[in-house]
Amino acid sequence: MASSVANVWWAMFGFSTLVLLAVSALWIYAMRRQPRETSPAEARRIHLRWLIGGGLVLPTASIVLLLAFGLPAGRSMLPLPGDQALRIEVTGHQWWWEVRYPESGVVTANQLILPVGRPVDIAVTSADVIHSFWVPRLGGKIDMVPGRTNVIRLEAGQAGIFRGQCSEFCGTQHAHMSLHVEALEAPGFDDWIAARQNLVVAQPPAGEAATVFVDRCGQCHRVAGVTEGKRAPDLTDLASRPTLGSGVIGNDSEGLRRWLHGHQRLKHGNAMPRHDDVADETLEQIADWLETLAP
Repeated sequence: MASSVANVWWAMFGFSTLVLLAVSALWIYAMRRQPRETSPAEARRIHLRWLIGGGLVLPTASIVLLLAFGLPAGRSMLPLPGDQALRIEVTGHQWWWEVRYPESGVVTANQLILPVGRPVDIAVTSADVIHSFWVPRLGGKIDMVPGRTNVIRLEAGQAGIFRGQCSEFCGTQHAHMSLHVEALEAPGFDDWIAARQNLVVAQPPAGEAATVFVDRCGQCHRVAGVTEGKRAPDLTDLASRPTLGSGVIGNDSEGLRRWLHGHQRLKHGNAMPRHDDVADETLEQIADWLETLAP
């Protein structure tokens, strides 16, 4: 689908270039041409000819030509009924992405996994302010408006990793609201879904770490079988994600600890409170446990 959008852009660029060259050539010709005497009747005919050609024929031909390229591209991004499109629900938050697969019940955050060669209807909305969903290499963009659901159709032609980005200014961390998008071949996508449907229920960390996580983190974060928070990213498969903070830092052992200790420095203004009153040893225990949350 992105190739269709690119074709429309190149068609517009090519046509506008031809028009520019034609207008420039006519302007140069008019500047160098010696004026001649014409009768009033002939002057009216010349004026009428330019009026019809430049004011009617040229704009009409331009619009028809561009529509011939644009309509198929636009139609390919519409959620048309009657096919086997996969529906994925994406909700924008300040500043992260909630991703749900309603057919399978899978929930994740800040990553969007798609099957190759299958149309996918992305149903988008927002939990707070206006965001905009955009994966440049896969197609167009669409606004995410609170209280409203918009739908855009994407289809990945080949396996690969792509970057999604909020393209509507949504606050101080707008630039740090990226989305990891990955297209998998059909068997790989089915395996990804199945692995998350069959996750072993996580056991909370022991001792003080369990109390801190359940009483604090669990009020906002969900971990299947442990907590049911809904205000912040679902952490059930956290260890399998490539980044933390919606692309701010890599999701490895060091990155996870840096995030727990200094998330407000890494992404100032996010809704996660500081942990200055939590002992370092407790945070280390929570980090060790979070690293086990993977299919």
